[in-house]
Amino acid sequence: MKSHTSKLDVIVIGAGASGMMAAGVAAREGKRVLILEKNKVVGKKLSITGGGRCNITNAQYDTRLLLENYGNASKFLFSAFDQFNNKDAFTFFEKENLPLYTEERLRVFPKSQKAHDVTETMNRFIEHHNIIVQKGASVIKINHSKNKIVSIHAHIGSDEVMYSAQHYIFATGGASHPETGSTGDGFQWLSDLGHTVTNPTPGLVPWKVTDHWIREMSGTSIDDVAISIQSHEKKKKVRGRILCTHFGLSGPTVISSSHILRDAFHDGNVQVFIDIIPHMDYGVLNAHLLEIFAKHSNKKFKSVLKDIIGYKVPESFIECLPWIRSDTRLRDITREQRNKLVKNIKSIPINVTGFKGYGKSIVADGGVALKEIDWKTMQSLKILNLSITGDLLDIRRPSGGYSLQLCWTTGYVAGRKI
Repeated sequence: MKSHTSKLDVIVIGAGASGMMAAGVAAREGKRVLILEKNKVVGKKLSITGGGRCNITNAQYDTRLLLENYGNASKFLFSAFDQFNNKDAFTFFEKENLPLYTEERLRVFPKSQKAHDVTETMNRFIEHHNIIVQKGASVIKINHSKNKIVSIHAHIGSDEVMYSAQHYIFATGGASHPETGSTGDGFQWLSDLGHTVTNPTPGLVPWKVTDHWIREMSGTSIDDVAISIQSHEKKKKVRGRILCTHFGLSGPTVISSSHILRDAFHDGNVQVFIDIIPHMDYGVLNAHLLEIFAKHSNKKFKSVLKDIIGYKVPESFIECLPWIRSDTRLRDITREQRNKLVKNIKSIPINVTGFKGYGKSIVADGGVALKEIDWKTMQSLKILNLSITGDLLDIRRPSGGYSLQLCWTTGYVAGRKI
């Protein structure tokens, strides 16, 4: 076994978003830093985020409102976000010559629309501060004594190398997109070091749906849909854009509310309904139908579906309306049937059977218990020379730039406070 003899202040495990931020800030503060990265390139997951566009942060500048999106974790996050928030992220990237712009729902992207440019920006940041980056380094062992890490072992090619430093930062990411190297290794190390770790589950994920009409619309994006998730006496509603796929439903609204549906499944007896014309209330939709029925009284029901809904849906959509036949003439549809049609369109039941796995997950839930972290420094309260960042923390958050902002913030604080 080889031993790394250079004197190091900090070893960062993981060259993702939080790892590169932590390493660069620590080096900027005068620390001698080594990054160990198991992949042959840095920022592999970062380069595919946001469908290759990279939703880099969120432009909600009221910190209290921003942190509400992190659920119960918000009370822990104020100290860290007070040191580096989304305004600071804007300033950081624009100083690093990466122009940003804001889209709908306050989502922020690089103007180039290329996630790779974000990775390259972070790569230049760490290169500028003369950080040593050892790629292809797979950490296999963490040696510790009492409440400190003493050294770590890594495989580099056929060699086993031991490294030691005064301080360590775990920035390995969670368990989403395992093909990028995020295989959950950090969770096991942290558990072995005495931390309480909640097992990861796929977090922001698409839904598996069996309804034929949704699958037949694969590739179709619907800009405005309201989804109601009901379980026992609980009811949650979300609204926004969805994407129909060959396996079910995806898109920002579906993915962001996947944790709501997962919780509902735990409660049992789940029912999911969608309103495909949420901009029309019952009265407006009824008047809309009356106008169509009067204008096209001799047409068959199936031929006016597009006129009713506003976009093309497959004929199998009528399976949601078993009391009406597709070839029924509009003139033959009774008032009672029309009223029933209005109610059905505003509340279509869909059959959700589960979720896609880690390979389709934007983030994975689970991680280190938040009460075991000093949020002013991101240091472990159990291991004195260890800091923990990013997806290793047990924090739920929706899509919309919140995950990467968590990485920028926790990475910055960890690097600066060593």
